[in-house]
Amino acid sequence: MILKKTFPYMLAACFVLSLFAITASAQSLNNQPTQATATTIEGNGVTRLESDPVIISLAEPTRPRTTGASVAPHAVVTFDQLLTAAIDTRLGAPYVFGSSGPNVFDCSGFVWSAFQSVGIRFDRGSARTLWARFAPARKDEEYKFGTLVFFNGLSHVGIVADEHGFYHASRSHGVTYSPFNDYWLSRIDGFRRVPLPTQLVAE
Repeated sequence: MILKKTFPYMLAACFVLSLFAITASAQSLNNQPTQATATTIEGNGVTRLESDPVIISLAEPTRPRTTGASVAPHAVVTFDQLLTAAIDTRLGAPYVFGSSGPNVFDCSGFVWSAFQSVGIRFDRGSARTLWARFAPARKDEEYKFGTLVFFNGLSHVGIVADEHGFYHASRSHGVTYSPFNDYWLSRIDGFRRVPLPTQLVAE
């Protein structure tokens, strides 16, 4: 009779004790490193057990301090590259007398605008004014890229591409490349060289 009355209490006590034992066991397992028999081969060829201790840090990774110097060297951009890019963006623009861009040019306006865009500053002027402003090119500079070439009694100016041709703003074709053919060679007045700032490197 007494057993029948106390049995439910004993059963409940056993249940509570078993729950307590399971909870305590789970907490102790969570605090223990997991053991495994698998192995891992690391990138350096070292084999280690998965149960080997692995140190994990929750701290933020440290970055190397910079001293202001660049880690990778910067590529040097030359005058020729800059001027080539400036000319390329103007090719095909229409000719309009007295204009210096950004979308239409006359011959001296094209020359002035191209040099301005690469950081070489001088006053806008006619072909004759540019002839008077700059020193004559040496013989070995006459057909060098960037040299100014003058035609038709100093009424027209262009930028030498190489010994084969030059860039200019033509009345009939706009900003274009023209070869040094018999027509143009017979009309050359001479060459002038625009001085470059020290920070620009010529090729």
